[in-house]
Amino acid sequence: MTPRADADEVTEQPRVPLSRRRVLRAAVALADRDGLGALTMRRLAQEVGVEAMSLYHHVANKEAVFDGVVEVILGEIMAAVDDVDAPPPEEDWQAALRAQILAARDVFLRHRWAPQVLESRSATSPLVIAYYDHVVGVLRAGGFSYELAHRALHVLGSRALGFTQELFSPDGAQAPAEGADAIMEQMADRFPNIVGMMADAVHNDPDGTLGFCDDQFEFEFALDLILEGLERRRTAGR
Repeated sequence: MTPRADADEVTEQPRVPLSRRRVLRAAVALADRDGLGALTMRRLAQEVGVEAMSLYHHVANKEAVFDGVVEVILGEIMAAVDDVDAPPPEEDWQAALRAQILAARDVFLRHRWAPQVLESRSATSPLVIAYYDHVVGVLRAGGFSYELAHRALHVLGSRALGFTQELFSPDGAQAPAEGADAIMEQMADRFPNIVGMMADAVHNDPDGTLGFCDDQFEFEFALDLILEGLERRRTAGR
């Protein structure tokens, strides 16, 4: 007869050791689920099941957490870029760069709060530099001079990473439809052209992605304009 286990005996699962990587992954998951405002040291400690003081062995403070989540997001972007199915830039630099940028954008669409954190950093992450170095490599392989590649980076700006600072909603927040209607009604007499444009945009595409005027179509439309313009300059040798 098999001995019965004691009723008070509990089989404990081995605890996953706390590490910087685990803390940062938990921070990303917390921001994804509950928003960036929820990302506090206390909430993060709850997320990984420890006391808040235990976090400080791995991240010095909240700013260090923000620096770390930027690393996580950029790591995801670089991995996405590596997996892109696109022609070599020597054959079609526009298709190669377009696919890379849209792959990066997919990452930001999964982490909609991430552009705000990235733009808040006072120092540029080496991973951001590595990403832009890759962009320059695509341009150079496509026949760009260093001078034109430099100009291209300025024109692309944050769009090269897959997001943009939007005109009407800098914080990336979307107003409810009824709120947008009220705002447009108040503005109609003073700014009829802007209100007409906004009303048309809301009517044609009430759902956005990263902000009021930043849906996927608009992002790709502007990206294609830039790439086509750069190609004209490249072939003209300027």
